[in-house]
Amino acid sequence: MTTGGIRACVGRMATIGFHASHEQIAPSALLEHVQHAERAGFGAAMCSDHLAPWSVRQGHSGQSWAWLGAALASTSLRFGVVMAPGQRYHPAVMAQAIATLGEMFPGRFWAALGSGEHLNEHVTGDGWPAKAVRERRLVESVDVMRRLLAGDEVSHRGEIVVDRARVWSRPAEPPPLIAAAVSAASAASHAAWADGLVTVAADRRTLREVLTAYRDAGGRGPVSAQLHLSWAPDEHEALAIALDQWAYGTIGQPDSWDIASPEEFDRRTADVDEAAIRQAVTVSSDLSVHEARVAEILELGYDAVYLHHVGQEQTAFIDAFGERVLPALASTAGPA
Repeated sequence: MTTGGIRACVGRMATIGFHASHEQIAPSALLEHVQHAERAGFGAAMCSDHLAPWSVRQGHSGQSWAWLGAALASTSLRFGVVMAPGQRYHPAVMAQAIATLGEMFPGRFWAALGSGEHLNEHVTGDGWPAKAVRERRLVESVDVMRRLLAGDEVSHRGEIVVDRARVWSRPAEPPPLIAAAVSAASAASHAAWADGLVTVAADRRTLREVLTAYRDAGGRGPVSAQLHLSWAPDEHEALAIALDQWAYGTIGQPDSWDIASPEEFDRRTADVDEAAIRQAVTVSSDLSVHEARVAEILELGYDAVYLHHVGQEQTAFIDAFGERVLPALASTAGPA
């Protein structure tokens, strides 16, 4: 798609953001990368909250909440985090963390809530619940967190237990609580409580179905997609990066929710080939390919696209996309 075609088909303000991958990069280096991304022209940032990486080769998993305080304080970007309340994190503790970041950085923080992965949650020693139980736990957690962010004292007994919790330091406006969903069914089921939606950029049909299901169910607020990509000046290098660092992405749901260790992810993906990885990651040395992929997502009606270069080396990616891709999308990119 040409730049002119992008302008014509998108025709609205949108955000092109940077995904900070804690699973792959040490927190200190990741902080420098997100500062670099702001200077290069990225309009926002997001990260995921993990205790373990997806692969032993990735080798990192910094504590996202500690890192977010430093990232918000050292940039002017708006940040989001994808996390799972209910097992590893008690929802009252998460409400306090969200309120603190919201109070210090008004209007610059959002949290996306999902039902979690066994990879991170098994460390409590509790059993890994069935998906239906995890979904009920998520909805209960959201309700508790909203009431706490509104200043209520909350007691609750169900899939989670809360005893007379109250969050004392709060922002004037509670940060948005966004639904994290990868399927149309999940997007629709969480539309009732969500202030917006974030999903993973899949094929065009799936992206359209997720967005349509969310809106048809009454879903409000912005919709965002996280785009996994691999870029290098050489096509073979771009492919090698994707195979080494993001083979996990070829494992679909529900399997990816239920695997408990990076070693098992590595074992399950030892024989991933080029065709499979290209289904999970946009792989190309041609910057115009990545530009067109972002434009395609925006054309479908998404308000923001967060770019995740799956390599551990981020500097060349940030520079190249800042020089070429972001300016080409400048007529449609801005604070959404």
